[in-house]
Amino acid sequence: MPTKSKPQLRSALAEHRRRLRSRGLQRVEVQVRGEDASLVRAVAAALADPERAAEARALLRGRFAPAPTRSLKDLLASAPLDGVELERSPDTGRTVDL
Repeated sequence: MPTKSKPQLRSALAEHRRRLRSRGLQRVEVQVRGEDASLVRAVAAALADPERAAEARALLRGRFAPAPTRSLKDLLASAPLDGVELERSPDTGRTVDL
């Protein structure tokens, strides 16, 4: 049985990774403590399972995702304006001699 040479192995690996990318998958390598390895595998399995993915993703985002940044425009639009007077008085103040 002939063995593949190194360039053929590299191209096969590149082709395999290209197919994964075309399916929307990305290879991720992490280093964790030994006691956490099974937990990380379980999280990856839950994210890969179509029945559990949405719930797992929501739980992880709720706990670990950074809070979305809001623009000043968004903050002002969401500010409560009850009781705030937005009209200015036509009074220009006192007259001053310069």
